[in-house]
Amino acid sequence: MLVVVSPAKRLDEKPAKRTDGTHPVFQDQADILAQTARELTSKDLERLMHISPALGALNVERFAAFGGGAGEKPAIEMFAGDTYAGLDAGSLDEDELRYAQEHLCILSGLYGLLRPKDQIAPHRLEMGTRMKNQKGKNLYDFWADQIAKELNRRAENTSSNILVNCASVEYFSAVDLDALGLRVITPQFLEMKSGEPKVVSFFAKKARGSMARFIVQNRVRDPEALKDFDLGGYTYQPHMSEGDKLVFLRDAI
Repeated sequence: MLVVVSPAKRLDEKPAKRTDGTHPVFQDQADILAQTARELTSKDLERLMHISPALGALNVERFAAFGGGAGEKPAIEMFAGDTYAGLDAGSLDEDELRYAQEHLCILSGLYGLLRPKDQIAPHRLEMGTRMKNQKGKNLYDFWADQIAKELNRRAENTSSNILVNCASVEYFSAVDLDALGLRVITPQFLEMKSGEPKVVSFFAKKARGSMARFIVQNRVRDPEALKDFDLGGYTYQPHMSEGDKLVFLRDAI
């Protein structure tokens, strides 16, 4: 079983703790996209990604420095958003991290698909960015079926036939389902608020990271075992689930 998550906008740029970083599979493609982004102004980046002038200027600097090794660290240490709070990779032991390296996949607008230990540079380039490139008008055109084919390769290497989708719609849309040879299971996390189940973005993102952690720590292979997920107080809801959409619910906290 493979599990895929989104990256994070928020980064932890403190020096890396690990010294066993690996090389991203799509580094050459990342170099191409970084070169394209280098030609954009701060105003261009602000408009494309709906970010502030300060973030626009920061990312102009990041793309200018891209490829020089400055600030690089493993993806699992670099990303610091809500999903990564739920994943809590810093508390995984070495055996769990080795398993995660083969089974946990991180989608990325710039790098396509990352393993936890892959060395990445500080950056911001969201998958939904409509940045014109050599393959089309946006990043979905650029990545086309490359990500799906790499997931197929990883699935073959790990004898997996299931992909658990713990990514956002924006990022999972970069996976060409026609080219993907895996069954996709998508968990949904709801909070009971005012008597009704609702998606609360912050909690849903954190729960996706927790589900990824659950899969890694328990070496989950049987999809039925996903229904045992109970981290954070969630419980599986069979009457709300349908097919490969598994619904988990908890009381508001």
